[in-house]
Amino acid sequence: MIKYTDALQRLLAQAVRLPPESCPLDQAMGRVSAAAIHSPLALPTFDHAAMDGYALQVQEPLAPGSEHAVHGSQAAGDRASTTIGDTCEIMTGARLPEGLNSVVALENTQLLSTHSDGTPARIRLLQTLDAGQNVRHAGSDVAMGSEVLGPGIRIDAAHVMLLAALGLASIDVVRRPRVAIICTGKELQADRSQPLVADRIHNSNGPYLAVALAEAGAQVHSCVTVDDTAVTYADALAQALDAGVDMLLSTGAVSMGRYDFVPEVLRGLGAELLFHGVAVRPGKPLLGARLTQGPLLLALPGTPMAVAAAMRFFVAPVLRTMMGQGTEPVLHAVLDTPHQPKPGLRHFLRATLHLAEDGRLHARALPHQQPFRIYPYTESGAWVVLPENAGVCDEGSIVEVVSLVHGQSPRIDRAPS
Repeated sequence: MIKYTDALQRLLAQAVRLPPESCPLDQAMGRVSAAAIHSPLALPTFDHAAMDGYALQVQEPLAPGSEHAVHGSQAAGDRASTTIGDTCEIMTGARLPEGLNSVVALENTQLLSTHSDGTPARIRLLQTLDAGQNVRHAGSDVAMGSEVLGPGIRIDAAHVMLLAALGLASIDVVRRPRVAIICTGKELQADRSQPLVADRIHNSNGPYLAVALAEAGAQVHSCVTVDDTAVTYADALAQALDAGVDMLLSTGAVSMGRYDFVPEVLRGLGAELLFHGVAVRPGKPLLGARLTQGPLLLALPGTPMAVAAAMRFFVAPVLRTMMGQGTEPVLHAVLDTPHQPKPGLRHFLRATLHLAEDGRLHARALPHQQPFRIYPYTESGAWVVLPENAGVCDEGSIVEVVSLVHGQSPRIDRAPS
């Protein structure tokens, strides 16, 4: 049995960065940028009015009470014009006419007269107007050629808004890791549309992993359920390998019991075992291997919370490395529930989070941490991580917290009453 950090390091050393592919911008949400993106233009692309009003030429501040003759009108989308005077009616977003450099808001003027067609002819300023006031200058948001997105960034809605404003129809993203899931156990019933057969249980690990992998940015190639025999497991492995997956995850049959055949099958296939047994709770029997055909394989224990912890703390970091993402930032919270972890094991505890009146983040480890319990997982907002040398963690200890599922932020609940 090896330490968590050693096991993770062995996995990450084997993780291969995936190649880039072009992706239409309207399909890029959740994808990971493959390379830095530089702006092909400036934002804004021209000087324009920040509000409805009048554009003027201002050298020195114009005092309240000054009067100005208005010539022409400029609306958003109009072509650039040259005024015949020093003042022009202008609308929000309209390009400043040549020679004018400032905008006075409509509500800060008094209309003195109009032309025969009803358009403004003369105005009086009601407030001081400085040079450059109420103008959005070209390049003030984004300079042409500047880096607007680095590599390894997961695209969100804000990124899509920016890239669309820059006129990008597509971007290069990292190909999604292709992952196959194999759930073992003759007790598993995969078809949830049928009544549960006696002595069976519904397969929850497969659906969970499929969703969690998608949230982590992977593409699930297949999710199959097999019985407790080496033959069916080996057949499922062969089919996944033939499909060219990048990673395989299996659940169950990885411990030391008579039906725990996974290690033997992998040795028979000539796989390189990276480790078998990690000093973590839950999930000690975890096995990592590289198959001779290339993909990484992680064999997870079948208990639900062992699967959830392995997905969050082993699988997700490997996927991040494959997609060129950096390590996640470390968050900390004040522990409100004392805990005495078993020495030598890294503990992953389901917990709730809340903000105290002083603004500090607090964590409460849930009372039922047994790995078979699924319901407390749904009540959790994060994992509390206690390292192998944590010792007794009294109330008020500062602990590491990690979001419950990769790709999501920790859920912060209301403070307990």
